[in-house]
Amino acid sequence: HVFPLEAETHVITVELRNGEAFRGTLLEAEDTFNVKLTDVTHTARDGRVTRLEHVFLRGSQVRLVVLPEILKNAPMFKHVQAQRASAVKAGRGRGRG
Repeated sequence: HVFPLEAETHVITVELRNGEAFRGTLLEAEDTFNVKLTDVTHTARDGRVTRLEHVFLRGSQVRLVVLPEILKNAPMFKHVQAQRASAVKAGRGRGRG
């Protein structure tokens, strides 16, 4: 999964490539970044705000996702941090011969 399972039922913000932003409760997220949200606040590029009951956002249009601070300790992120630390210790990823 691209999102930790713990993220479901939390409020997240999704910004699309066209500059629109959606903030709502995560119902479901797919590996392709397709996202289903409920109780959504949509902010258009011009600043207009509208409320929506449900939205489905296509993953190919997602620019970034903001997850709640509480999820920084999710097991998924601990695994990623451990991989990065071991790569640095092994000397990989520095771009030097």
